[in-house]
Amino acid sequence: MSQITQNILETRLSAADYQKIMRLDNPAMYDFIATYIDLCSPKKIFVGTDTLGDIRYTREAALRNREEAKLGIEGHTIHFDGYYDQARDKAQTKFLLSSDKDLGPELNMINREVGLKEIFHLLTNSMAGHELFIKFFCLGPTHSPFSIPCVQLTDSAYVAHTEDLLYRQGYQEFIRQGRKAKFFKFVHAQGDLEEAVLRLLVSKNIEKRRIYIDLEEEIIYSVNTQYGGNTIGLKKLAMRLAINRCSKEAWLTEHMLIVGIHGPGGRISYFTGAFPSMCGKTSTAMMNGETIVGDDIAFLRLIHGRVRAVNVESGIFGIIDGINDVNDPLQWRVLTSPAEIIFSNQLVTEDNIIYWNGKPGEIPTVGVNYSGRWYKGKVDKDGKEISPSHKNARFTFCLDILDNVDPLVHDPVGVELSGILYGGRDSDTSVPVEESFSWIHGLITKGACLESETTAATLGQEGIRVFNPMSNIDFLSIPIGRYIRDNLKFGEKIKNPPRIFGVNYFLKDRDGQWLNDKNDKAIWLKWMELRVTDEVDAIRTPTGYIPTYQDLKVLFTRVLHKTYPKKEYIKQFTIRSSENLAKINRMMTIYQTRVLDTPEIVFTVLKEQQKRLIDAQAQYGNYISPERF
Repeated sequence: MSQITQNILETRLSAADYQKIMRLDNPAMYDFIATYIDLCSPKKIFVGTDTLGDIRYTREAALRNREEAKLGIEGHTIHFDGYYDQARDKAQTKFLLSSDKDLGPELNMINREVGLKEIFHLLTNSMAGHELFIKFFCLGPTHSPFSIPCVQLTDSAYVAHTEDLLYRQGYQEFIRQGRKAKFFKFVHAQGDLEEAVLRLLVSKNIEKRRIYIDLEEEIIYSVNTQYGGNTIGLKKLAMRLAINRCSKEAWLTEHMLIVGIHGPGGRISYFTGAFPSMCGKTSTAMMNGETIVGDDIAFLRLIHGRVRAVNVESGIFGIIDGINDVNDPLQWRVLTSPAEIIFSNQLVTEDNIIYWNGKPGEIPTVGVNYSGRWYKGKVDKDGKEISPSHKNARFTFCLDILDNVDPLVHDPVGVELSGILYGGRDSDTSVPVEESFSWIHGLITKGACLESETTAATLGQEGIRVFNPMSNIDFLSIPIGRYIRDNLKFGEKIKNPPRIFGVNYFLKDRDGQWLNDKNDKAIWLKWMELRVTDEVDAIRTPTGYIPTYQDLKVLFTRVLHKTYPKKEYIKQFTIRSSENLAKINRMMTIYQTRVLDTPEIVFTVLKEQQKRLIDAQAQYGNYISPERF
């Protein structure tokens, strides 16, 4: 440890906190912490360990520092982000890259030297008058081949509290790994604050919001923002670091839920699934009758010849919009019961209870929400009515409070995968559920060709269909072509890789009416579980294997206790040749013009599917009933 580093730590930390840092026995950690203490100049510093007392201090600081306020139900608190700070800022999320490196046109970059100069300027004295929280976490289970220790520096007690709920504590993991620890680093500063709703403090200078990713030093910088997607460093920001690292080490970091689907005789088959935000990801992970391992991010490794996966996190930062007691009973029970939960950007009623869009019961007529004092019919500056709760309003809690948490959620070697599914918002092309022909076919046609309509989870216009390979384009830190190649190579090493499926919860008929009920996904999941265990047959179509009517009819009766008319089956599983061919043309253009170094196998597989569709179209027409196959 240099003399400068030692002087900073000894003079700025309390004796107790200094000893906490020294116990880590990691000179790289000492230098990192000292550098940003000196740069950001906090008024006060707290070093957190894994103890309940330190965790409690962070939780109480969020109230004391006016970033959260208590609600009427024990353990519930409310946080408000600034009015214009309620989604991921994709435009200002950039990779810091040297001039000789390029990630391709789809990824946002800035010259590393220029970006560091800017971010250091914004961070200088940024924590003056604020309290700095130094927190230690672990991505993945501790004492595991998946473990990645992390250190978070933030002057936001809300961010620190949120991460206490979302991640496994990592102080002891740092001690275990000692000087061998290859850790991720996060620096977040709220910047100047201003008083907003319920006198809570929010970031003021949103026009100077920056989220920069330094792949060389594995550091995330975030400044002048509070919204979790921009500030909770261990979440999607850490995904970028992990994707870059795993590409070099031959494992995978994916934007995926992990769920245990229960089959006959007490059997559990584990699936991962990739969905863009607001496309049914959390509700799939939380399906009634199944068990959840994770709802958002997964690490996948090949262990003893089998693909195993862990939940990177140990909590949920979920979208609350539309959650109700009928369709989401597990989440509903937790969200309406005493427990440690952070709510963000919902309506607070006059009796200090949360209301979110779609919550059962009477809609309040007045309250307080992200826009300030709210009343029914209130409009924004453009004349658009302001909903009671923001569309991207969130909740945060630990997985362990759920009734359906899987017993293997913290297993150091994770769960063995039987299947992988990909799904997005697709109103006119794909059938509700379909199995790919092979690992290569599935990764390319279901994963690499995933499209979805934009939602309120990101800044910008909603309802635009966008290219989103593996639902991961926003979080990639390597060129798309290399990312696809990494996935393909991963499967090549496996004798019997997990089967790959496509799902579509948002299919409409030609009159614009929904063809899927919200809870129908339970049937598609049960059918996939029976497929991976070879207990049901399937129909081969030009785009993949689809269920037989008889198998689905039995499942609808057994699982949802409802009849399933054959006419519904035919509407849902009709192959739409023209729409599928149009999608292939879109994908061919994208991979020819927008993606660097596209693997040639992508074009081969797409051309093969194109030919199958053209042949079927010539024989049966544009809309082909499943009975034709």
